[in-house]
Amino acid sequence: MSRILLRAHKDPFAVVGPRRVHKQNLIGDNVGNLLFSNASYKLLDTRGTQITTDPLKASSGDPDRISAEFDHVVIPLANAFRLSYADALDRLSSLIERVRVPVTVLGVGAQLDLDGSFERLEPVAPAVRRFVSAVLDKSPTIGVRGEHTERYLRHLGFRDVEVIGCPSVFMNGPDLTITKRAKRLTRSSRISMNLSPYVKGLGGMIESHTRRYPRLRYAAQHRDALGMLLELGAKDSAYAGERTEMPVNHAHPLVSSGRTSFFTDPKPWLDYLSGFDFSFGTRIHGNIAALAAGTPAYVLAHDSRTLELARYFDIPHRTVHRVNGRTDAADLYDEADYTAFNAGVAPRFERFTDFLGAHGLRHAFEEGEDPLRFDRRTAMTAYPGEIGRLPEVAPVPVRVLKRLTRPVRRPATAVA
Repeated sequence: MSRILLRAHKDPFAVVGPRRVHKQNLIGDNVGNLLFSNASYKLLDTRGTQITTDPLKASSGDPDRISAEFDHVVIPLANAFRLSYADALDRLSSLIERVRVPVTVLGVGAQLDLDGSFERLEPVAPAVRRFVSAVLDKSPTIGVRGEHTERYLRHLGFRDVEVIGCPSVFMNGPDLTITKRAKRLTRSSRISMNLSPYVKGLGGMIESHTRRYPRLRYAAQHRDALGMLLELGAKDSAYAGERTEMPVNHAHPLVSSGRTSFFTDPKPWLDYLSGFDFSFGTRIHGNIAALAAGTPAYVLAHDSRTLELARYFDIPHRTVHRVNGRTDAADLYDEADYTAFNAGVAPRFERFTDFLGAHGLRHAFEEGEDPLRFDRRTAMTAYPGEIGRLPEVAPVPVRVLKRLTRPVRRPATAVA
């Protein structure tokens, strides 16, 4: 029996209500974090392997207990090399330095500007050097998300660096293929838009799409958005007030008209995204989730972490510098070509699994394994569904009600 301790904010099979998820921050501020931790769990879920999840915070990160109870620590990470994460990175380094088992890092990234300049990360360089040194003392290499992070770590003097992308793209193995379902997008197309509220200059694009595509919906990911949706209808909500440029309060038309959705678990999120014609926006994992669900996606890259993943996987993209009020999802859809993405999935999957093998880790898509076991378990798990607000419905006139002589059957759930 191989015992793996996997860093994750939430166990993939734990059913937790949205209010508790929000209160305890079980998504690590962004539900996209659960996408790559769930993918890591699925990929490592082989016969004879026992996986335990833990956020590896100070309260649970006992190195002696971990060394006694586990054979391997696996740490999927996002943009951990950033100024605001320096203290957390030091705490994680302290734990890694003291455990006595192998430690594997899957896909860590540096948060740089679009130009990839290292200057802004100078204050966090000591914490990064400590972390990477600690990891390389426990493993042969460190896995990073893309070219910018690889270049940054080589700038700091490290050589045992491998670009492996992000586990989330590999959750369905080497055969993922994206095909456009519609010849072109029209006013009636089902479009999912994802946004990073802190990215400036998108107001014109948001307004035009809200008006132009009535079936467009905003797929929110940040914890603040979850709090906003949970407070819909509250008289004294902090999210009440005048309309904002971004859909971050109740007055925004994407919120007030019931066109904003939030999911606290990847399974219902992916099921939801599978019903759209197209996904686009600034959230890298919002668009990777769409791709994993088989839906064409387009990334509006706003920093190095989004750009390097889009480049590594050949996901259609442009930088936010090329986005304005005239940007149209229909044009992005026409522009998007998934030939390189489709052709690259298998060789990149092989590179990723070779990385796992070099670290002594097996994966669920090996011959003789059952890669669908994780999917069967999630399919049987009763996760919370969509958190959002339905639009106001006008009362049905009495004369119409009188004509209803047959029982009304509940319609299938729609995405827009």
